[in-house]
Amino acid sequence: MAGAVYRELGAARVFITGGATGIGAAMVAAFAGQGAAVDFIDRDRAAGEALARGLGGRVRFHAGDVTDTEALQGTIAGVIAAGGGLDVLVANAADDRRHAAAEVTPALWAERLAVNVGHAFFAVQAAMGPMMAAGRGSVILFGSISWRVKMAEMPAYTTAKAAVHGLTRSLVVPLGRAGVRINTIAPGWVMTDRQRADYFTPAAAARLAQDQILPGLIAPADVADLALFLASDGARMVTGQEITVDGGWT
Repeated sequence: MAGAVYRELGAARVFITGGATGIGAAMVAAFAGQGAAVDFIDRDRAAGEALARGLGGRVRFHAGDVTDTEALQGTIAGVIAAGGGLDVLVANAADDRRHAAAEVTPALWAERLAVNVGHAFFAVQAAMGPMMAAGRGSVILFGSISWRVKMAEMPAYTTAKAAVHGLTRSLVVPLGRAGVRINTIAPGWVMTDRQRADYFTPAAAARLAQDQILPGLIAPADVADLALFLASDGARMVTGQEITVDGGWT
């Protein structure tokens, strides 16, 4: 069954971080399917180039590491200059590789916070001026339910993701007074290819079946559908919210 069509997104200019694989790739495809001009950045050059080539149209891939703040902000500035503005910013890039608390070094801590929450702030910082000047737009940041369900296997990640909605709330007023909306999506356990390959063991599947209320597995497209809505005029009065896609787990 075809998903919702948001006609206004056909004219949208969209920038997505971490768009080469997983949830990010699903969002790139979903916005492209609406007819939007989509630019996305990722450090996985092979996957990013393949995705852009496969989608064609107005999809452009930019190779880069989102923790390189100067390069990230330069890429966003270039996209805005080339496209004459930006309507939707999605800060999706993340690193949820598991790590025990006893093994965390200062370098790992700093790196995981940089990718999981730091890059989101600097992406918004680069885009907010032009979006506010235009008087409209949607910013979508990505949190996680991991800290709410007390996951112990990745403390740097869960700490960063707990901070994301604080970042969203800190920007609601300045952005909103200028007509720009900002919200957080908090996914549950989304079955990307990497999650299936690395972490979806029989024991994990049993835990998920117990904790997630709705039957079935969450697909990247389920999250992308919410991102489309938050970017659309249908969400014109929605801002400062954290919206979960977790099948009722939390």
